Amino acid sequence: MRWDALFDDMEAQLAAEDRLGLDAEVAERARTELAGIELKDRLRGALGMRIVVQLFSGASFEGTLSHAGSEGLVLNEELHQVLIPYAGVARYTGLGRLAVGEKSKVRQKLGLASALRGLARDRSSLTVFVAGGLAGETRLNGVIDRVGRDYLDLAVTEPGEARRAGNVREIATVPFAALAAIRSFRSEL
Repeated sequence: MRWDALFDDMEAQLAAEDRLGLDAEVAERARTELAGIELKDRLRGALGMRIVVQLFSGASFEGTLSHAGSEGLVLNEELHQVLIPYAGVARYTGLGRLAVGEKSKVRQKLGLASALRGLARDRSSLTVFVAGGLAGETRLNGVIDRVGRDYLDLAVTEPGEARRAGNVREIATVPFAALAAIRSFRSEL
């Protein structure tokens, strides 16, 4: 009888050690997998969710996340859409825990310049938020005339004015590194 109890006890101890080893292995694999997840994958997992994006400049935008690309995201506000480069973001609020990788090779290659060229082609009236360091940010209204590799030329106008030669106050060249956000009216309204 005592031998049976001894073997049962030893068997229980081995089973407990196996469970602990398995638990440790699962935890280590989970940490390793989590370490490989990029923020843009978490953002793609939050598509359709309402989030808040706080910029380094201090401005914040709240809306439904409609796109998470390779270099920036798009939020749908009530009347506007806001394109926000990842480089200008200080923090996000409202992201879920789901992460979704980008499977499309084409979408992986489309960056900020591609989106800006589309806005230039459409001659969309925009508000460009330019990061200004300690000064916060500057807001410029106008239409994108050209998009280079790492900059855009904005024909600056008064809010609501059409882009006509007589209405253009100046052409502002804005490096992508200084872009905090770009707000446009939603086209589907």
